[in-house]
Amino acid sequence: MSHEQNREPGRGMGNDRPEVPPGDPWTRLPSMAPATPPPAGGRPGEGVGAVVPGGLAPLAARVRTAPGDGGAPGARVVAPSPLDPGASRDPHGIHRTLREEFPRTYDPLLRAWVLSRYADVATALTDSRFTHGHRPGDPPCARAHVDVDVAALRSVTERTAYVLARRIAERPQADLVADFCHWLPAGTVAAAVGVPYRDMMRLVRGRAAGALAGECGGQIAVREKALASFLGNVLSDPDQVAALRDAPADLVGRAWAESLRRDPPVQIAVRRTAAEVPVSGGVLPAGASVALLVGSAGRDPERFREPDRFDPLRDDPGQLTYGSGFCPAVILAGLEAEYALRALFTAMPRLRLADGFRPVWTGLITRAPRSLIVRPGG
Repeated sequence: MSHEQNREPGRGMGNDRPEVPPGDPWTRLPSMAPATPPPAGGRPGEGVGAVVPGGLAPLAARVRTAPGDGGAPGARVVAPSPLDPGASRDPHGIHRTLREEFPRTYDPLLRAWVLSRYADVATALTDSRFTHGHRPGDPPCARAHVDVDVAALRSVTERTAYVLARRIAERPQADLVADFCHWLPAGTVAAAVGVPYRDMMRLVRGRAAGALAGECGGQIAVREKALASFLGNVLSDPDQVAALRDAPADLVGRAWAESLRRDPPVQIAVRRTAAEVPVSGGVLPAGASVALLVGSAGRDPERFREPDRFDPLRDDPGQLTYGSGFCPAVILAGLEAEYALRALFTAMPRLRLADGFRPVWTGLITRAPRSLIVRPGG
């Protein structure tokens, strides 16, 4: 199969530029313009943990001394950046190096300290010493939502999923990202707030979404990517297809959480320290921007056994994309995953990936397959 079959119509794949859902403070990053170098010699009294003018940290925060392997003894190795060329297609090698060798490093492109280990990222997402941002489902988010009818959300999610699945069931080939994942999160919200189908995409990403989900209205784009990753993980493994085809809701829920761990839709979240915070590799200064590598944390071998493997039955589950509190965006995401599988397998019992096609995950800030080419009839 040619590369063109891995390309979603109308969406190029040659651009490594980050994709950030509009209006979502959780995924908003600081300026990525290169930092201005500090004056020669820096400031007197600066230590390894200080941030110097222009956003650069002292060099010691970004290098380590490595033993010579046939080269100069004591060679200095500079920490890689999550924004390095090629990271959009394969960030995992960069994440591994950061976890193992630079668990706390300053990135001049991000203008932020970078944390990559599960323990540190999980702390930063929940500790009061970190401010500026939340995940849907975190306590501040949960307190903002009242009078949400979960039964009604379930009903509209189920109905929307089955309508979309039937629309593609008779095709010889389809792209589940363009024809299903792109429409289910938006269509669910549209149905829930009574937006006519013809006006769905015009309104649902604005005031209609906000009417349902408040601050989490921008999560529609994130849910779209999370759903694409979930379906990509399931359909890539025939054993998972067989196990989840008629699975009870709790097993589908475990598979959904496992996909969020292995391939979170948002790879980098930003926080700011309100005080000095000890982390792996040193201390973060107060008032500093901190980039949390959610994608790296979900594959930390210190937290998860065989972290690169998709295993809904693992006995060490966990994910950092959503908090555990009540939130319409969190509920909808889980319902969309459940009814997506049920609707697709009901309408297309022999659904499988097209011959020779394998999902390709891309993206720096948000990440998911750009296309999922399937054969609805097997």
